[in-house]
Amino acid sequence: MLYIENLYKIFNIGTINEKRALVDLNLHINKGDFVTVIGGNGAGKSTLLNMIAGVYTPEKGRITLAGQDITKMPEYKRAALLGRVFQDPMRGTAADMEIIENLAIAARRGKKRGLKWGIRKDEVEKYTEYLKMLDLGLENRIHSKVGLLSGGQRQALTLLMATLQKPELLLLDEHTAALDPKTASKVLSITEELVTKENLTTIMITHNMKDALRFGNRLIMMHEGRIIFDVSGEEKKNLKVTDLLEKFDDLSDRMLLAK
Repeated sequence: MLYIENLYKIFNIGTINEKRALVDLNLHINKGDFVTVIGGNGAGKSTLLNMIAGVYTPEKGRITLAGQDITKMPEYKRAALLGRVFQDPMRGTAADMEIIENLAIAARRGKKRGLKWGIRKDEVEKYTEYLKMLDLGLENRIHSKVGLLSGGQRQALTLLMATLQKPELLLLDEHTAALDPKTASKVLSITEELVTKENLTTIMITHNMKDALRFGNRLIMMHEGRIIFDVSGEEKKNLKVTDLLEKFDDLSDRMLLAK
């Protein structure tokens, strides 16, 4: 599904602030994989997702998604292939628009727009059923402005919007980090349900090692722009937090990670 080959990303090239964010990174992800990514601050986790999404272009390397070379494809053209949920709940929705209008926009991502009536009756029924899956009561508030929702409700809605079209790849960039523990747990449960139901290929960045072990079938650890640990299947299931902590023994930012 996703092939990343010899990828380099360097910021502020030739200056005193030069930063090698990704260094000769290689990563192959199979269709249906749910990959959790951990690492300290500055390890290159978010840069990796931004490279896949097209926010940055590489100095060197190649990215292939679903058989398409997207290395130089503009960010807006990748929209039809990707779903993304950010750390900030405010980034994934339009606050001044209704819940149902946000869903309608998400359903049309990457498609040509015409002059037809905005939201059809059958779409209202379909989106209402989708909202019921969240179990947050939003199906009774479809005409409420999204700006009136809590952070957790907005993040759950963003997650639903990101998966409406069943993207080739779902990118979750610490999407529960800004939420309180109870709400974060709810959003993670919704995440697991949607990913499993639609068999979505997913990359989830997290600082919480318990979540990294609990979710997904594969775990990747990054440090200084490189993948230093890659485990899957039964080996991942048998891992404990203490095992991951041992991997960080020689890393200066170990204490920055949630235990």
